[in-house]
Amino acid sequence: MLIVSRSNIGCHESRTILLPETLAGRCGLPALEVAESAMEHVDHILIVDDDREIRELVSSYLKKNGLRATAVADGRQMRSFLEANAVDLIILDVMMPGDDGLVLCRELRAGKHKATPILMLTARSDEMDRILGLEMGADDYLPKPFAARELLARIKAVLRRTRMLPPNFQVSEAGQMLSFGEWRLDTVARHLLDKEGTTIALSGAEYRLLRVFIDHPQRVLNRDQLLNLTQGRDAELFDRSIDLLVSRLRQRLGDDAREPIYIKTVRSEGYVFSVPIEISELRQ
Repeated sequence: MLIVSRSNIGCHESRTILLPETLAGRCGLPALEVAESAMEHVDHILIVDDDREIRELVSSYLKKNGLRATAVADGRQMRSFLEANAVDLIILDVMMPGDDGLVLCRELRAGKHKATPILMLTARSDEMDRILGLEMGADDYLPKPFAARELLARIKAVLRRTRMLPPNFQVSEAGQMLSFGEWRLDTVARHLLDKEGTTIALSGAEYRLLRVFIDHPQRVLNRDQLLNLTQGRDAELFDRSIDLLVSRLRQRLGDDAREPIYIKTVRSEGYVFSVPIEISELRQ
């Protein structure tokens, strides 16, 4: 098993890296090396971490397990790479000099990579970083130290979730425009439109949760149901992640958490989407 850890105490930094001998000889790989792609699509993972050892170890492990991997040291290198390359998922370390992972996550969600899944790496004790990361649009987080096997499992789970529609959702060929209150949801582009027609970007997790609410209007859904409907068999028993995602979605909708119009809290039960839905077909 490969376990990666980094801790910062004052001005001192310590690293704990445990790996089998079969991986030890792979640490000298160039950080920006990209695995050759096969004829069929191979998921491409971008690793953004200022720690060279972690970059190389994670990159090597992912390649060994059939993924393409590119590793960069900071936000500048990330932007440069994304200008010319497409990736399927981005791993962001929170604690980096300059633009940290939270800043980069917010930047990605506001730009052309708003739909790219993001998995954040955080220090075990930094709960606030994890909360902020989820609120800014990250799809998942993994605390350090972590086992590389768990990282791989989470990557695969996030990719499956982002490519999986809600279980009861059938897409028509023409697509649909779902209208509620002052909002419209474009199910083809997967973004919101306000009453002026301004586009509001949604992360993959936000879109899936909103679709679940829209598909079950006027019905109280508890946290377990929301986890299962949005994440299927990959769902974790982590109620707080749903609460944070609801908070993010309310912010997108301009919904006051104290007196919400769209997503109401039902004490001790869950949440209910309380406005009627109008459906219209999108024209080609």
